[in-house]
Amino acid sequence: MADDTILDLDDARLTLDGNAGPVEILKGVSLSVKRGETVGLVGPSGSGKSSLLMVMGGLERATGGRVSALGHDLGAMGEDALARFRRTHMGVVFQSFHLIPTMTALENVATPLELAGRPDAFGHAASALDEMGLAHRRDHYPSEMSGGEQQRVALARAAAPRPGILLADEPTGNLDGPTGAAIMDLLFDLNARHGATLVLVTHAPDLAARCGRTIRLEDGRLAPDRQAAE
Repeated sequence: MADDTILDLDDARLTLDGNAGPVEILKGVSLSVKRGETVGLVGPSGSGKSSLLMVMGGLERATGGRVSALGHDLGAMGEDALARFRRTHMGVVFQSFHLIPTMTALENVATPLELAGRPDAFGHAASALDEMGLAHRRDHYPSEMSGGEQQRVALARAAAPRPGILLADEPTGNLDGPTGAAIMDLLFDLNARHGATLVLVTHAPDLAARCGRTIRLEDGRLAPDRQAAE
């Protein structure tokens, strides 16, 4: 694996148990993502885009092949080690915001930093919220914020540890057009300012076009016309 390769998948497979028996979700995906890249994962619904993103983040274990991040074999890690690795090196943003409703915006962002043992977790959380234009919302609960504001809190939480890898699964899917565009501007800004590698699942051609590389999945496989990963 080249030194600048940050994500590397070799014949990655994912088979899950369904009501009618095993279901093949990923059918041998091999690709590399280099440090600082912006990559769009596109394809029809059910093609395996979100599953591929989850496998990249160790949130779903590949049932075959090899998946590594920053030179670490994710399949060889236990659950606790995986959680610690993600906490330090990965930020994940979902379509659903997954904020803790009983915590303020500041507490939502600070909690993973505290768990990671970061000094001045609340100071770092406040700075991350400031970067998202949410200084005035620090003490507000999720129910007191709009959908776009909640997604910005979720993005601040993902970005606060300054991870090397940002994984985003349809992060604008629950937002209106202008609000979604603002969220995507923030994501690409994190890539530009902090060098975070961004892998983005999207159905929107205009968002995919903003990425440096687009990878298309069809029925759990990379489409033959994808750009070379090398």
